[in-house]
Amino acid sequence: MGPQREWFDTDYYSVLGVPSSATDKDITRAYRKLAKQFHPDANAGNAKAEERFKEISAANDVLGDTAKRKEYDEVRQMVASGGYQRGPGGGPGGGPGGPGGFSYDGADLGDLFGNLFGAGRSAGFGGGRRSARTAPQRGQDLETELHLDFLEGAYGVTTEVRFTADAACATCNGTGAEPGSLPTRCTGCGGTGEVAVDQGPFSFSQVCPSCGGRGSVIANPCKSCRGRCTEVRPREVKVKVPAGVTDGQRIRVKSRGAAGANGGPPGDLYVVVHVRAHSVFARRGALDLVVHLPITFIEATLGANVKVPTLTDPVTLKVKAGTPSGTTQKVRGRGITGAKGKTGDLLVTFDVVVPTKPTKAQRAALEALGEAFPDDPRDLLGE
Repeated sequence: MGPQREWFDTDYYSVLGVPSSATDKDITRAYRKLAKQFHPDANAGNAKAEERFKEISAANDVLGDTAKRKEYDEVRQMVASGGYQRGPGGGPGGGPGGPGGFSYDGADLGDLFGNLFGAGRSAGFGGGRRSARTAPQRGQDLETELHLDFLEGAYGVTTEVRFTADAACATCNGTGAEPGSLPTRCTGCGGTGEVAVDQGPFSFSQVCPSCGGRGSVIANPCKSCRGRCTEVRPREVKVKVPAGVTDGQRIRVKSRGAAGANGGPPGDLYVVVHVRAHSVFARRGALDLVVHLPITFIEATLGANVKVPTLTDPVTLKVKAGTPSGTTQKVRGRGITGAKGKTGDLLVTFDVVVPTKPTKAQRAALEALGEAFPDDPRDLLGE
């Protein structure tokens, strides 16, 4: 995509609170934490939180993309070395060539650094090629969270997620103009969004002052979005959660992210699923279930048939005589059935329950039992 002007002015690492040496996981972790803190849903009516959320999203859009991050790091390195500086009032700076040298404020960085990043133009200004500034641009990917109970995560569910984000203006359908009118092509730049500027031996392009780089002029802006084409509003998106979804899993909902610019496609929506714990069952992996079943020491000693709960109807399981506490048996096919039809197992762990306050009758029976089994199990340790 080539370097952007805001890359020179904004330290995205500071925005996310991570060092420039941060790993991809560090960046993702920092973004999720900050996005959750400043999300508009959690800060209704807080304009500062909304602006902070946009900054965080913009930082993640660059640093979360390997190719963009590489270009961004190179740009920031040039800024740190003083190779390219903003001139007074946005004019030419004192970069290479002395006064009258390069200025990046308002300049098309694809022209200035095309050779460096391999993105140079093949034709001059407006040479029959649509400017990248006015070309369709894909919308940003968005992320939200969904909380499910244990059984919804096990069986799968189709539900809705609600969040607040940019979307195409409902009044003007994203044109930026009042209904009944349309934007017109800018006569200042011919619809390219940029105009040519000569700086001595150098020639580069800058944002068209007439249209602000849009390539079109809105004579009658939409009253709802004020010509922005998008608006921040609550949204509801249907999400199909597959059976066997795991806690923390991300589900992609195609084309339900932020609106694109200049007629570009919308981004995607990523839904992070959180599955609540169950009072009886736990999960091991994606499909296996785990349950701890209490049994009496009489059942553990003599053996017994016991009922074991499952996600549907209970099953009967045989406890072998002499089963020690902590023994696990597998019941095949009684776990979670995943999206591809494969079913996991139920792992039953027997926990022998020892009475803590036996009655007199129970105590007498236990003492008689002890006399009937005089062997000391500690003898197995040897001397």
